[in-house]
Amino acid sequence: MTETQLAETIEPTPLATLLETAVRPQELGAYELCAYRGVLTPRELDAPAKETAALATAAAVHDLGWLKRVAVRGEDRFRWLSGMVTNMVNELSANGGAWNLVLNAQGRIQGDLTVWREGDRLELEIAADQYEKLMAHLERFIVMDDVELVALGGEPAAEASTETTVGLTGPLADEVLDRLSLPRLLEPMTGARVEWNGLDVRIARGYGVLAKHYELWVQPSGLAKLWKYIRAAGAAPVGSARVEAFRVAEGIPAFGTDIVERDLPQETSQMRALNFNKGCYLGQEIVERIRSRGSVHRHLRALELAGPLPAPGAQLSLDSGAVAGQITSAAELPFAGVPADRSSSVGWPTHGSRVFALGMMREEAEVGSPQLNYVAGAGKGTARILAGPPAL
Repeated sequence: MTETQLAETIEPTPLATLLETAVRPQELGAYELCAYRGVLTPRELDAPAKETAALATAAAVHDLGWLKRVAVRGEDRFRWLSGMVTNMVNELSANGGAWNLVLNAQGRIQGDLTVWREGDRLELEIAADQYEKLMAHLERFIVMDDVELVALGGEPAAEASTETTVGLTGPLADEVLDRLSLPRLLEPMTGARVEWNGLDVRIARGYGVLAKHYELWVQPSGLAKLWKYIRAAGAAPVGSARVEAFRVAEGIPAFGTDIVERDLPQETSQMRALNFNKGCYLGQEIVERIRSRGSVHRHLRALELAGPLPAPGAQLSLDSGAVAGQITSAAELPFAGVPADRSSSVGWPTHGSRVFALGMMREEAEVGSPQLNYVAGAGKGTARILAGPPAL
């Protein structure tokens, strides 16, 4: 299915609708909606270099309307959910969260989601493009358990939450929260709920590598106010294209792009999704067997490229011609006019661009940090595996 065909089958996010009907005439120029993570959302809201600068050196506000929330209810909810995901559930703090992989019995990844706990309540955050499949997978394993999965924003209406969310990302995100009189969250994967300017706001801090990542959830009726105040507090509007590029630069994989169903958890190199001290869960036997008896022979790695931007699926090779791996996603981050004091402190250029990628690498191709080669159209480039985030 092409992006145009996909766009005909999915809906715009609440923020996309707001910008189209209310905000754009006042502050934004023309922009286009694109299919992203199962929704329609603005592709760009400013010049690409300005959007990159906001994410990497300042603060950016962007659409997270592709996130869906599901309440896990019933007396057996903690025990049942712990048996379905790879990370902690019972051990979560009262306002904590954990990123999880969802496996089948053969240990193959079926998707990813985040589990959040708020008091005694459990919720899931699932990307819209995974929602239907993951919900069907989870529902199949509710047999004799007192468990109910309730899509928040769906039926029954009396119990529904229609909250939507925007993201606040960047090294100066905390300063924006300070100006809004909203609480900073000191640790990733923690949350809080506050009353703010007449709105019930749920704040969650997610995982980040190069910047702080916040989610701010409100009722759709309060979205215009939240957007206006965040903008006034200094956050620049950023579209999905640059958010996606920044994700690649941070080395954070996306299911369906960098992680696919045939992959095993350890092949993704995302050990933050695995808890080896919890009880049994679906697929655990395979995960434990790999950990205790053997290893995997390929790994997802973060790369920096020198050369043209390659398409996903581009092959990486050694100088000998031997296949080294395959690029799963790649992105170029352009910079222009970034203040030197901010840029130099985090290792970004004041002008020009950097090209990053994620790639599934063969184990033998990593020995000795060899030069990797790729072809992009009529051009050629080289790649190197990053030992840490680009700023290091």
